[in-house]
Amino acid sequence: MKLLILFVAWCILAVLCWPVALLAALLLPVVWVMSIPFRFLAVVVHAVLALVKTLLFLPARILGYRSATN
Repeated sequence: MKLLILFVAWCILAVLCWPVALLAALLLPVVWVMSIPFRFLAVVVHAVLALVKTLLFLPARILGYRSATN
């Protein structure tokens, strides 16, 4: 779905201002490659926060606490 929205936005940009659309098409791979380290950082932060959450809830799990939704 994101790809379709991106394509439609690019088509509208191509109709309105084709040099900017051409520049955007050329720069998109560069921006994507530059965003890879930030995606990796987001995965690492998510994993660390999940570990902290698990450690914080460990005593409750050992004592047998069950939430109301389970």
